[in-house]
Amino acid sequence: MVPYNPHIKRGLDILLSSAAFLLLSPCFVFLGILICIESEGGPFFLQRRIGRSRVPFRLIKFRTMKSDRAAATRQFEPGGSLRITRFGKLLRRAKVDELPELFNVLLGEMSLVGARPEVDKYVRMFPVEFNEVLELKPGLSDLASIRYRNEEKVLAEQVDPEAYYRTVILPDKLRLAKWYVGNSSFKTDVRIIGMTLRSIFGRRTGRHERWIEACIEADAPSTRVRG
Repeated sequence: MVPYNPHIKRGLDILLSSAAFLLLSPCFVFLGILICIESEGGPFFLQRRIGRSRVPFRLIKFRTMKSDRAAATRQFEPGGSLRITRFGKLLRRAKVDELPELFNVLLGEMSLVGARPEVDKYVRMFPVEFNEVLELKPGLSDLASIRYRNEEKVLAEQVDPEAYYRTVILPDKLRLAKWYVGNSSFKTDVRIIGMTLRSIFGRRTGRHERWIEACIEADAPSTRVRG
């Protein structure tokens, strides 16, 4: 496979994220006002995540929980947390809370496509796998984001959400992320962006799920993750 020119990938990130800002800026203002009206605190939530080459950065999201001083240091929040506001539940369900991450893309801390950034806790649990995954910038969306679009709902149904995430979901996310590291290309990015938009708007993704599995099975020996 021809190596993916990083300048092309960065150019795509800047072009699309800038266009998104121009189109969505009125929505940013409107949503920010509604968030502040519903509960005390600012419209944004910042949390330390681990980026490319293990360099930490502050992930920017719309605030969906009631504010408290310890929130930014927490490592895990199951989707059923009582701290989530009513409006926050709507933002999370539609994945709108992640739109401010476009700032992270413009700053060069993230890419439009790439493995979702994790907190220190989980990076330390899978050091070998994350060494490979963090060769690239984390992203707004990837194959795992599409497969686990309803992750919070699944976690809320578990007796021990954190254990289920650590032993079932995260290993599979890493398997998908490792595939992307070895198969990153302009064509792959465009396809993942298209699949992401379809999943956000409720389009069925059965055909895409079959494509994902076919790709992973073809690379099976190199994408296994120890549980």
